[in-house]
Amino acid sequence: MTGSGFLAVDSGGSGLRVVVGSRGRGPLARGATGEPVRTGPRGIDPGHLLEQLVPMARGLCAEAGIGRPDAAVVGAAGLASLGDALREELPGALSRELGVRRTVLAADAVTAYVGAVGPRPGAVIAAGTGLIAIGTDLTGWRRADGWGHLLGDCGGGAWIGRAGLEAAMRAHDGRDGGSARLLAGAEDMFGPVAGLPGRLYPRTDRPAVLASFAPRVGECAAGGDPVAVGILRAAARHMADSAAAVCPAAGEPVVSLTGGLSGMGAVLLGPLDEELAERLPRALRVEAEGDPLWGAVRIADDLTAGTFTLPGDEKMLCVSGPAGEDVTRDSGART
Repeated sequence: MTGSGFLAVDSGGSGLRVVVGSRGRGPLARGATGEPVRTGPRGIDPGHLLEQLVPMARGLCAEAGIGRPDAAVVGAAGLASLGDALREELPGALSRELGVRRTVLAADAVTAYVGAVGPRPGAVIAAGTGLIAIGTDLTGWRRADGWGHLLGDCGGGAWIGRAGLEAAMRAHDGRDGGSARLLAGAEDMFGPVAGLPGRLYPRTDRPAVLASFAPRVGECAAGGDPVAVGILRAAARHMADSAAAVCPAAGEPVVSLTGGLSGMGAVLLGPLDEELAERLPRALRVEAEGDPLWGAVRIADDLTAGTFTLPGDEKMLCVSGPAGEDVTRDSGART
C-alpha cells in the first residue's frame, strides 16, 4: 500500500460522491451514496455525514491501496450558512477515524469554481435547480445570490420552471403574458393546471419540482414560443448580473457557467453570451473543465503537493489540522 493519499468529497442534494486518490496518480477509486446529508437545528449534521462517509472511505482506500488519506477535501452544499457544526467537528473526526492530517471544508460554490476554471481569477455561475455566482481575485471570495427559490436563485432551474408555469397559468386564465405551448407542456407533465397548486404547495421538494419544468421552457423556446424565449432571456440577464457582481474588476478574468443548466443549449447559452459580453467585456468566456467533485479533487491534489494557494474564508473555505485548529496560513493559502 502507498502511505498517503487524499479524499475528495462532494456533498449535495443527491448524496455524497467520493474519490480517493494520490499525488501523481490522480483519482484511484470512486463511490457514491443516494442519501443527502441531513440538516437540523445545528445545520448540516456532522454525524450523518460521517456515518455515510467513513465506511465508504475505508473501503475506497483499501481498493486504491492507500494506507490513509493525508488530506481530505469536503465540498458541501449549504456550508456557508449551515456549516458551523461541520467546521467544529469534522476535522477531528476525520483525523480519528481515517488518519487525516489536514481537512479542507469548502462551500460547494467554491468547489464548483475550482472544478470549472481552476485557481484563476474570475467568476463562475453555478446554475442547476438554484443559482449562485462566485468570484475571486485570488485574495478573497465574493458571492452573489444563492438565496434559495423564495428569496433569489434568479435565473436558476427553479426560477425558469416557475416562470414557465406562471405563463401556463396565465394562458389558462386568459391573462396577458400567457403561453398556450407552456400550458400544454404543464398539463402534459402535471395534469390539469387548476389542480397544480394543491399538488405543488404541500411538497418539501418544491424547488426540484419547479426545476423539472425548465427543460419544457427550453423546448418551447427552441420552437419559437416568444414567452419562453423571453423567460430564458430574463434568466440569462439574471445570470450575467450575478457574475458581474462578483467578477474581479482588474485584469482579464475568466467567466464560466457550470451546473445542469449548462446543458440547455443555444436557447439559453446564446442570450447568456450576449449578456456577459455587455456586462463583462474584459472577461474571457471559457467552458467549464469539470464539476464540483473535480474541484474537490483539484484542491486535494494541490494540498498534498504543497501548492495550495486559494484564499481562505471563514465561511466558504477553511483548512484545519487534526485538532480543528485553523491552519489556512500554514497550508499556503492567502487569507
